Amino acid sequence: MKSFIKIGIVLGTAAIMTSCFNKSKPNYQFMPNMYESVGYETYQESDAFKNGVEAQLPAENTINRGWMPYDYENTPEGKELAKAELKNPLEADSTSTEANLGDGKELYDIYCAVCHGGKGDGQGVLVKREKFLGVPSYADREITEGSIYHVIYYGLNSMGSYAAQLNEKERWQVTMYVEQLKKDLTK
Repeated sequence: MKSFIKIGIVLGTAAIMTSCFNKSKPNYQFMPNMYESVGYETYQESDAFKNGVEAQLPAENTINRGWMPYDYENTPEGKELAKAELKNPLEADSTSTEANLGDGKELYDIYCAVCHGGKGDGQGVLVKREKFLGVPSYADREITEGSIYHVIYYGLNSMGSYAAQLNEKERWQVTMYVEQLKKDLTK
């Protein structure tokens, strides 16, 4: 008799568990927040803070990770100051110089050669097609590594800034390559 009761309990439990099963509908979710979580955006409004997004703002006087402030202003005086003071911090030994020049050439070909030309003579594809006129040759300019870096950072005349496209090291690599082009043009 006891075995019939145990068998009855097992069959009853199995019947109860399978009675809610329906192939056309999904099963019950016992913890729906685990299956369908709420998506939060980085700077969205939140009820967790009484002033909105105050806890998501960066602390005062901090800078973004990987970004270094540039101390020269976007003015003619700032450009002249950068031209006189700013020096390339990349190592000057022969092995790293060749690697930096190679990387600088690659970046120059991507971002600069379309206007300034592959040789730095101001005869890029856009100049030849007369989309931009008056792009000077590096041989005709009084440029230093500081002025090159400054112009890459802020832009000059119709040239826009490339600070968002190139990080600090890449800007210095392009600067090294532009100096090499200037030397080759003045020979």
